[in-house]
Amino acid sequence: MSSPVRFLFADQLGPHFLADTDAPVLLVESKAVFRRRRFHRQKAHLVLSALRHRAAELGDRAVYVRAETYRPALQGHDLEVIAPTSRAARRLVESLPRARQLEERGFITTRADFNRWVAARSGRRLRLEDFYRDARQRTGVLMDDGQPTGGQWNYDRDNRQPPPPSAEMPVPEPWWPTEDDVDEQVRADLDRWEAAGEVRFVGRDGPRRFAATAIEAQAALQSFVSTRLVAFGPYEDAMLGGAPTMAHSLLSAPLNLGLIDPMECVRAAEGAYAEQRAPLSSVEGFIRQLMGWRDYVWHLYWHFGEGYRHENSLNATVDLPGWLAELETEAVGAACLRGVVGDLRDRGWVHHIPRLMVLGNWALQRGLDPGQVTDWFHRCFVDGYDWVMVPNVVGMSQHADGGKMATKPYVAGGSYINRMSDYCGGCAYDPRVRVGPRACPFTAGYWSFLARHEERLARNARMAQAVRGLRRLRDLPELLAEDRNRGTTPP
Repeated sequence: MSSPVRFLFADQLGPHFLADTDAPVLLVESKAVFRRRRFHRQKAHLVLSALRHRAAELGDRAVYVRAETYRPALQGHDLEVIAPTSRAARRLVESLPRARQLEERGFITTRADFNRWVAARSGRRLRLEDFYRDARQRTGVLMDDGQPTGGQWNYDRDNRQPPPPSAEMPVPEPWWPTEDDVDEQVRADLDRWEAAGEVRFVGRDGPRRFAATAIEAQAALQSFVSTRLVAFGPYEDAMLGGAPTMAHSLLSAPLNLGLIDPMECVRAAEGAYAEQRAPLSSVEGFIRQLMGWRDYVWHLYWHFGEGYRHENSLNATVDLPGWLAELETEAVGAACLRGVVGDLRDRGWVHHIPRLMVLGNWALQRGLDPGQVTDWFHRCFVDGYDWVMVPNVVGMSQHADGGKMATKPYVAGGSYINRMSDYCGGCAYDPRVRVGPRACPFTAGYWSFLARHEERLARNARMAQAVRGLRRLRDLPELLAEDRNRGTTPP
């Protein structure tokens, strides 16, 4: 038998995926990946740039294959493969007779630890907060003598401040990468493929904004911890039209490419608190996103099973409208939606609140098919992968799982967007108005959503009071009639 080759998928590109071997490394670039789905142009660029940069770093150790599909490139090798992050990729590896799967990497909580935590709950509901506390206790992160540092597990209440005026945003620009010859060749190849009609993208091309190597990822992490972590906590839920990155780290893309280990990010933030360079509320909020939310989503993707992606408890069947699918903003009058879709078109990324409370909120209110919404998020975001988007969209954003993941739908009217952003001030719509030409589509959509699902939501303890508010709306018939006519046309 020949010596094994370590095969790395394009989201397994960091040094921790090779820490246990000096074997040759097989990397495969498959054009068919970009033919099957219309990815954002900048996502395609980032993935190819990261893959080719990794091959260049490995030099003669790398076997770099350009192929139409993975299977022909993988056959004929004795392979070692770190367990892939998607079900489709695992099925591929499991179908190869000469491939051996190794334990997952790139996450803090192992599958064994997650399964132990689930078993210990004895059938009780899975809750993120409980999972997060268990991870903190197990790893010792932000713990002092068995108690949470500072006496609290969670500083979420301190981290919900509305945005400051744009001119007073208290952080410098994020760290930005410098493109090189690899990026130049990637751009030329994408241009050629697109001109030949071989692939079609959405979104605009633009300078690469996310780390594509482990060295770049370390630079992005250190810059964030040194200059932006201080303000991350207070403003992590805030939106500014002129500052789409706010104080966020921009580490989700390199993390999901496997370029940096999440525990490195956690320890860097923890160190900033220990050295009094960042407040506990910001440090805890950042760490909660990594060892809490990110890991939790990963494990729920596997725990809920293959059928989870098809759940549709709200019977939402409306097709994704063409203007949204194509990221077109010309006809969109709502300033928040126009701004967020425009940012996504131009960058392939917006942070978690525009995703959840603008894009996801609008899709939920309009009753868009959750499978189509999940696919759209997967294709259009540079950090979007199957394991990320299935739980986040089906469970969190669209409440299509009936409450397995979140206890209530994340639906809100224009007042929330007005409070947490600067979009409403110059908008054609008024967040306080429900009917008529000035009616905010999010405010009207909120009440329409509640009316459409009144019977179900009245049984939800966290939504019952909001549902009772329907009885106070004398203009509800007019609101519902206008909302039906609105449909999915650009608001």
